[in-house]
Amino acid sequence: MALAQTREVVRLLNRAHPGLAAQEVKFTPTGDRDQTSKLERHGGKGGAFVAELRAAMLGGELDCCMHSLKDMPGDEETPGLVIGAYLKREAAADAIVLPIGVDAATAIDRERLAGKKIGTNSVRRAAYLRRLYPRAEIIHFRGAADTRIDKLDNRTPQKLPDGGTVGPADALVMAASGLKRIGREERISRALSIGEMLPCVGQGIVAVECPASAWKTRELLAAIDDAETRAMAEAEREMLWVLNGHCNAPIAGHATIDVARMTLKGAVISLDGKTLIEIEADGAIDRPKELGRAVGLQLLAHGAKEIIDATRD
Repeated sequence: MALAQTREVVRLLNRAHPGLAAQEVKFTPTGDRDQTSKLERHGGKGGAFVAELRAAMLGGELDCCMHSLKDMPGDEETPGLVIGAYLKREAAADAIVLPIGVDAATAIDRERLAGKKIGTNSVRRAAYLRRLYPRAEIIHFRGAADTRIDKLDNRTPQKLPDGGTVGPADALVMAASGLKRIGREERISRALSIGEMLPCVGQGIVAVECPASAWKTRELLAAIDDAETRAMAEAEREMLWVLNGHCNAPIAGHATIDVARMTLKGAVISLDGKTLIEIEADGAIDRPKELGRAVGLQLLAHGAKEIIDATRD
């Protein structure tokens, strides 16, 4: 998936700047080398997918780097780096994937999924799944998107760092945009609505980061920056910053735009799925951080801090 995203950045840059000859550089961070451990072992998504890439940019090995925005820590900014471009947002919804040959009607039937094992690598998705399918068993299931689908179809258990296994999975929940990027959109058995499972902050957004002092690179990236997506990202990430979340906190947020107005819906959900706090507000599109801050503060006022603190180690 990361390779597909990187190639799209390269394609857009070369289309915007004929003769540039931008090219991809393969770089495998810890989160991709270790496909079994929970992300907390590597310092959350930031440590698993972002930290090494950022070090390579600051060290001059890379001119810029693509990230899935959902993998970027939202409670800090890295000195010396900026987000030079946000690509146009893709669908942010999550989706249920069933094994080949299983009737898609199973994906919307609580009884058919009762007792079944649903795999995900996201604490947010796991919390929502416990709310949506309380009689299903939610299991930790990591790996590259294609690999997870193959394991699902072949009934292959997920290996654990301690040598044990979990699964096999009877269903998976994955980002719909990720399935589209790897050409597996046809595997979506059921798209979950935003109302059922609010996406994580930044889901469906690709961000391109670069050194703050690299003015030529920033100028090149500005040509592929999508203004509406940047506004949505800034609103969602400001909300996340206000909540002071962490890698094990089930926080969700999704912004939409209608002409000059933006609506932001934020949520914090307990790990067992039983407690859900949701806040929705709207504001001017040119003041995204103000909207994000307002939603974050309202979530805190309704008890979000207690839920987040309960998930800390």
